[in-house]
Amino acid sequence: MRPQIFGRGANLLARLSIFGLVFSLLALAVAALLLVRSPWATGQGTPVVQTVPFSHKHHVGDDGIDCRYCHTSVEQSSFAGLPPTQTCMNCHSQIWAQSPMLEPVRQSFQTGQPLEWQRVHVLGDFVYFDHSIHVQKGIGCSTCHGQVDQMPLMWKAASLQMSWCLECHRNPERYVRPREEVFNMSWQPPPNQDELGARLVQEYHIQSKTSCSTCHR
Repeated sequence: MRPQIFGRGANLLARLSIFGLVFSLLALAVAALLLVRSPWATGQGTPVVQTVPFSHKHHVGDDGIDCRYCHTSVEQSSFAGLPPTQTCMNCHSQIWAQSPMLEPVRQSFQTGQPLEWQRVHVLGDFVYFDHSIHVQKGIGCSTCHGQVDQMPLMWKAASLQMSWCLECHRNPERYVRPREEVFNMSWQPPPNQDELGARLVQEYHIQSKTSCSTCHR
């Protein structure tokens, strides 16, 4: 009689090993999914360092400057636009004209070399986004960009991942607001938002666009 090579617990050990391997692979997959959706990966909530530490809190919240004063093309173009140095100098040739912090602005104005601003909300090249259509349909700036009037430095308020975009595209009545309130940072959904949103969806002819070709062209 030949001796037994494997002990009585070999089958149990093999089963546990297989179960452990499968569990480990599933755990790694879940961890990866959570990681790519985490603020660490998306940059959500992390202030972006700029050449000039521009404060939306000061300019929008304290001084009440309208978004369109700097982002001039937001109502007509896919790109909201970045202000030329001349826009900054309209005020800063008189106010804080000698501030050391604004030296890059003065240098840009004198040399004609544009300031290099770092993009905060960056979408992949495979994504098409049009600011103007969202403005026309009553989607407020703060819906995507957050309360910029409270941001000393600009950061990404939302993940901008596809699942986040689809939440609005599938349920636009929850997020739409009157067009005249699009640039109002203090606007809050009223208690009857469901009723208001449903009416505005009809009035603004908003379609629940969720097909791939809507954003991936």
